[in-house]
Amino acid sequence: MLWAFARGGDRDTGDWVDQAGHQSAEVRAALARRGNLYLRVIATVMIALMLHVFIDARWAWLWAGIYSAAQLIELVLIREMTRRAHPGRALRLAVAAMPAITSIIFGFLSVPLFGSSVRFAPTLGGMLLAGALLNVIVVNSSLRSATLSAAAPHVVYLLIAPVVARAANPHAPLANALWFGVALLIVSVFVAARTLERALRAEAAAKEEAERRRHEAEEAVAAKSAFVAMISHELRTPISAILAGAARLHSDLPDANAKTHAALIGDAGAMMRTLLNDLLDLSRLDADRMAVEQAPFDLRQALADTLRLWRPDANKKGLRLRVEGAARLPRWVSGDSMRLRQVLNNLLSNAIKFTDRGAITVRLSVRETAEGLVFEAIVADTGRGLAEDQMARLFTPFDQLASNVAREHGGSGLGLVISRELARLMGGDLTVSSKPGKGSRFRLEIRVEAAEAPDLTAGGAVVEGARVLVVDDHMVNRRAIELVLQSFGIQPTLAESGERALELLQSEVFDVMLMDVYMPGLDGREATRQLRASEGPNRDIPVIAVTASATPKDWEACHAAGMNAHVAKPIDPTQLHAALGEVLPAGAARAAA
Repeated sequence: MLWAFARGGDRDTGDWVDQAGHQSAEVRAALARRGNLYLRVIATVMIALMLHVFIDARWAWLWAGIYSAAQLIELVLIREMTRRAHPGRALRLAVAAMPAITSIIFGFLSVPLFGSSVRFAPTLGGMLLAGALLNVIVVNSSLRSATLSAAAPHVVYLLIAPVVARAANPHAPLANALWFGVALLIVSVFVAARTLERALRAEAAAKEEAERRRHEAEEAVAAKSAFVAMISHELRTPISAILAGAARLHSDLPDANAKTHAALIGDAGAMMRTLLNDLLDLSRLDADRMAVEQAPFDLRQALADTLRLWRPDANKKGLRLRVEGAARLPRWVSGDSMRLRQVLNNLLSNAIKFTDRGAITVRLSVRETAEGLVFEAIVADTGRGLAEDQMARLFTPFDQLASNVAREHGGSGLGLVISRELARLMGGDLTVSSKPGKGSRFRLEIRVEAAEAPDLTAGGAVVEGARVLVVDDHMVNRRAIELVLQSFGIQPTLAESGERALELLQSEVFDVMLMDVYMPGLDGREATRQLRASEGPNRDIPVIAVTASATPKDWEACHAAGMNAHVAKPIDPTQLHAALGEVLPAGAARAAA
């Protein structure tokens, strides 16, 4: 019953600690004593039972009852103190005095044992005091005053033990030697107390240092993420302009030589975009902010599009690109199509890059497991292969394996690192086996789920001629998006701020709006909220978020603000066209035209 009463006070204590925000040293010491109370009471009952059975000391039950009553009083006082946010001075003094009082009661048992003529009774008395002292040191270690208060009575009893033993056994030759034993025990306990105190202080200091370093690491990660986000935003603006301008030049210039130069500019811009995306992906992986989505997609079509992209590069080097097992794949599955294609693009790019002759073979399969479907793609080449030490470094960031790789082929050395992490995020893995001179074999596995084909009976939207409002604070971005939209047969209206966009939305009717998310003054999300709350003619038009930080968390915030879709900077014309077709109602553009 006493034990249940002691444990029942935890809820009150927890509430008090939450309200106060911290615990004082005296409260911690009191709580430690309360948690140890039931052990002390059980030990007391066992001692009384032992004395009753072996030496017929019935008076031991009176001692045990007085000691248990003192423990109950201490428990009540501790519960009362922990219930109060600001306990009074009298209550605190009473709680502080209880360790000494209970020690006086417990240690008193040693006096009759030291004076007993029963064999080994003095030894039992000494053992009880030694054990009590050790318990005091361990339980009250968080507060020195509580330790001294509880230990002082036991020390006094130890000091009078030789006197009592000498009086009870005046002719015993070892009675005087008890002084030495008592002194040795007291010194040993004192040393143990000091050692424990130092250990606890060292542990507290280590915890504080670990917490400080954790905060520093978190701040460093946050600073790095902020820096990467800022650099990303600044770099995506000129990259968007390079890509859009190169694409427009390539389509407008009639001269074949000029088209070649425009394509070169476009390739350079695409390379810059790839490097930037790799750095951003690595940063997100390091910060555990990378996420994969689960959405239905046509697996066969996604793989066909990916392989079609790399056939011209393989043919240019005289390599055969063979595909096995595609016909046995399910058509519709649920997973992250974009990340799957990113990994496969990386594997195919490397295979073609490091193979001079022969073939690239892609073996595709899907197998059923207890956890679901597992898609497997093996990309095998007949290239130069890898040595053991090179395979050990293959998934090390920024490691190009050889000094001439970056010079001959470019790249950041991040592709395979990111690909393996993406494969693991998708529930699988990316492994490699290779031998020098015999090519390499990369094995990709990811988990997918069976899915139904989406309903395609509704007619798709015609993008050409749509009335589009482009909102971006940067002139280069506005011009780049305008060039892309013009290639779709769209002549957009441009706005340089969220405030200007709201003005135009009140006076003109649009089919869709491309909204930059991060702008000075009224940003894209707040402008969208105000649009949705207004009564103008464009209140319900689709809004596509255009952002350089296209993470799932950012998109969730955009969706909560009322946006309908998103595209990432630098603008990919294919993604932008798909986003427009997704949000525009069927026939809207034709009606506008």
